[in-house]
Amino acid sequence: MRAYQVDSAEGIQAIKQIETETPTPKGKEILVKMKACSLNYRDTLITLGGYVRNDVRPIIPLSDGAGEVVRVGDEVTQFKAGDRVLGNFFQHWVDGNIDDKGLNSALGGAIDGVLADYFILQEDCTVKIPDHLSYSEAATLPCAATTAWHALVNVGSVKAGDTILLLGTGGVSIFGLQLAKAKGAKVIITSSSDEKLERAKALGADHTINYKTSPDWEKEVLKLTDGQGVDNVLEVGGAGTFEKSVASAKVNGTVSVIGILSGLENPTISLMTIFNLLRIQGIYVGSTEMLTQLTEFMTEQNLTPVIDKTFSFSDAQDAYEYMAGAKHFGKVVIEAE
Repeated sequence: MRAYQVDSAEGIQAIKQIETETPTPKGKEILVKMKACSLNYRDTLITLGGYVRNDVRPIIPLSDGAGEVVRVGDEVTQFKAGDRVLGNFFQHWVDGNIDDKGLNSALGGAIDGVLADYFILQEDCTVKIPDHLSYSEAATLPCAATTAWHALVNVGSVKAGDTILLLGTGGVSIFGLQLAKAKGAKVIITSSSDEKLERAKALGADHTINYKTSPDWEKEVLKLTDGQGVDNVLEVGGAGTFEKSVASAKVNGTVSVIGILSGLENPTISLMTIFNLLRIQGIYVGSTEMLTQLTEFMTEQNLTPVIDKTFSFSDAQDAYEYMAGAKHFGKVVIEAE
């Protein structure tokens, strides 16, 4: 089969397309023919050797894939050939709290991922694709959407009347917008692009802030909330935005720390974390149970992911370059040819 491989830290151009043996499923394993996969910021870091956890090489990259079951191991009972499925980001995190085994089962980082003609999934960490979603739409869910669900629902217990702050318009933030609005919450979202902010408004955002023209955007957040702050911040920036996110949270609020888009340096720990009794919660994607809850909610609400641009399998490097350029709104997808 064809696959892409990351075997150095020399960047996107060093990703190689290779020919390798099609894996054979054993026991509770499922062999899936890839129909579509999607990119996350993590995937660009892995090509540069900058990912803190699960930086194994050589590795078939990408965690988020959807496809058709073509063969199952002799112990599989829940799936059969022809089923449309997607895999959880962690292939050994079913439910509850994650352990070391789970942390060392991240697709495309600790174990081979989905940027290949075929890939292997574990039965208990595989989910059927909702009928209303295409393969390309389903392929966007395992990382970004599950991360947003974990932060908003499992940690934040989002409800009608809450106010959520979203940073930027990448995959996690746009899923956060869709999920928060479906739960009845108000949403404030930031971007450096007025065009992207208009698109966010069209998806239901209540308030928008251009952080280029309003560099003290945390003050704008407080104005929009009558000085109270927000219930939950989906903090995707890291060191460059953490202090502002803390300043934007209300008393007893939550800052869900999801990513490091603005840098790897140690973030400043503001005294407001103490004085406002904030909960700072690290979010590292989620369990298969969370992914299942997400797909059920999306079916109930008839939600569909926002896909910015689609590339063919043979143009996978171009998809990486597009992702690295940070011009996307929503998700970037690679489809099988």
